[in-house]
Amino acid sequence: MRAYETLDQLTAPQRVAIVGASDNPTRIGGRPISYMLNHGYTGQIFPVNPKNETIQGLPAYAQISEIPEEIDFALIAVKSTMVAEQVRAAAQKGARTALIFSSGFAEMDASGRALQEELVEIGNNTGIRILGPNCLGLFNAQSCFFPTFTATIDRAKPEVGGVGIASQSGAYGSHIYMACHSRGLGINHWVTTGNEADIEVAEVIKLMATDESVHTILAYVESVKDGALMIDALETARANRKPVIVTKVGQSEIGAAAAASHTASLAGEDKIYDAIFRQYGAFRVSSTEEMTDLAVAAKPRIYPAGKKVGLVTISGGAGILMADAADALGLDVAPMPKESQDELKEIVPFASPVNPVDVTAQFFNDLSLVPRFTRAMLDKGGYDALVGFWTSIAGSPILGEPLLAYLSETMASYEDRLFLHVMLAEEDMHRKYQDNGFPTFSDPTRALVALNGMMFFGQSFANNTQEDTPDLPAPTRLEANMNEQQTKAVLASFDLPVVEDRLCLSVEDVRDGFAAAGRPVAMKILSPDILHKTDIGGVMLNLKTEDEAVFAYQQILDNALQHAPDAKIDGVMLSPMIGDGVDLILGAQTDPIFGAMVMVGIGGIHAELLKDVTFMRAPISAFAAHTMLERLQLYPLLTGVRGAKSCDIDAVAKTISDFSAFIAAHSDQLSSFEINPLRALPDGCVALDALAVCKVSGG
Repeated sequence: MRAYETLDQLTAPQRVAIVGASDNPTRIGGRPISYMLNHGYTGQIFPVNPKNETIQGLPAYAQISEIPEEIDFALIAVKSTMVAEQVRAAAQKGARTALIFSSGFAEMDASGRALQEELVEIGNNTGIRILGPNCLGLFNAQSCFFPTFTATIDRAKPEVGGVGIASQSGAYGSHIYMACHSRGLGINHWVTTGNEADIEVAEVIKLMATDESVHTILAYVESVKDGALMIDALETARANRKPVIVTKVGQSEIGAAAAASHTASLAGEDKIYDAIFRQYGAFRVSSTEEMTDLAVAAKPRIYPAGKKVGLVTISGGAGILMADAADALGLDVAPMPKESQDELKEIVPFASPVNPVDVTAQFFNDLSLVPRFTRAMLDKGGYDALVGFWTSIAGSPILGEPLLAYLSETMASYEDRLFLHVMLAEEDMHRKYQDNGFPTFSDPTRALVALNGMMFFGQSFANNTQEDTPDLPAPTRLEANMNEQQTKAVLASFDLPVVEDRLCLSVEDVRDGFAAAGRPVAMKILSPDILHKTDIGGVMLNLKTEDEAVFAYQQILDNALQHAPDAKIDGVMLSPMIGDGVDLILGAQTDPIFGAMVMVGIGGIHAELLKDVTFMRAPISAFAAHTMLERLQLYPLLTGVRGAKSCDIDAVAKTISDFSAFIAAHSDQLSSFEINPLRALPDGCVALDALAVCKVSGG
């Protein structure tokens, strides 16, 4: 199929056939013609319907082949069993795109799937691109091209602006459009993809990311077929400093492999999507309200790279509320410098100038306090962004306009700072503030959530450099059903730190091993069939004497025989006890969509209970590994708490990075891989246990 080079090739054709066209402007086949005629589309429209000589004043054609010239685009709204014939005819007429309204395809049953597969085959053979089927269409507000039957166009003609919407769902895509329109956002491009027989949301995102008329992308995603395409789209948007705000719905169980390891059970589909969006710079939201709030905040195209926020308010109570919300979001509500606080107290002795900065009701008497306090906060406080709480005052016919004038004059000197405003006002006043570069919100918490999103984008854009990711090592053949000792030997061959161990097949082996260790030892059952050794009494720790070690050896074998009588037993491993540290879980999962994913979290036997884990797509740099560790809620354990020594975090990060390269190199052989625990020590780190689950083809 022919790839689009520009968004216009999809959304701004000049010769359009409407197959299944209707003379009735309220019907599905009539709405697109009516919209385009009424809103000034300048291209040619060729209605196709054998029952009419004219349709809505335009000459009609019995079939596509009768159109006297080539076409760019075919909109098809006929029975599903007739669609393939029309797509072929459109391709023969030179159409680059076929947009299919018709339903009755893969969303229905096996026969529908067969019809959809036929469309894919036609596309592959002819090069025509297919949008849909079961699709609500698209629009381009700039060119007045409206091949859609959404009723939202009747209610609100799109205003030209910098927002692009890409949605798998037509109805929900319409809802997003109306929500944005009600907030005064101009939508240049709106594209729904339906069943995605060919064109996916990811491709639309990439096209929008390269289009100069789009500065903010809103996406509704149900599933991703091509993980590499989605990653490429998100990377393109980030490289062009275009925020992608995404809603991803649907969760699924990881499947049968979940029983094999902690990693698999923790790596549900939704967490993988979370990780991919975050890693490649998309901000995931959970509601339409949050999506539109972030789109409003993105309108000035200012993305603070820091997290330091200044709060200015006329209400002490609102200031406390905002401070609590900011803290919960991880924003830095740092206080004003002491000397600056003193200066502000000289201006308003009864003000609270710490942060939040409360200008008090004196604001009513002297609006010039706002720029004076604002400049002090930006110049002396060094805040990356401000949030102002003005309640209904900003909407006052007496105070609202002068306040806006003061703010505009002040912020003209701070073009790189974002200033969000919380106000209750009529819509026209909200529009005035937003047109002057001040995003507005009716609720302070929503404003801070939106600011957090802008700061996420600022940091993502600032850090969008080619990271020094590790080179992938030459892969080796991994054997199926490796036991722990074999698995750790593989890790060691790739220079990953593992604990030394000794295989014991007899009491004599235990005595020799204990003598060689010269210190307390740990002993574990060795079996490819026993994945969670602790559960069957297959682990004994801190054995201080030879007799304790011999007893443990016999007890471990007895426990295995009792609790796993059918398991293949390869022996018992003996290894020296490792000093105190913090136990991490370092795992990997080969995702069917996005490939190798590496996971790190707080480990040990409580890994699944704590679920304090984070994911990234492999391979990752040591810098990215540091970022993963810092995201963990229990990260302070690594830095040392209550007198404990700090761990060697650099060594842990390097191990994570090296492990991610190993995993990426072997992703075609592995379903999952787990080191649990990886013990982080004051000097280095070491893998104490390892489990590999190979794909069937790997065995």
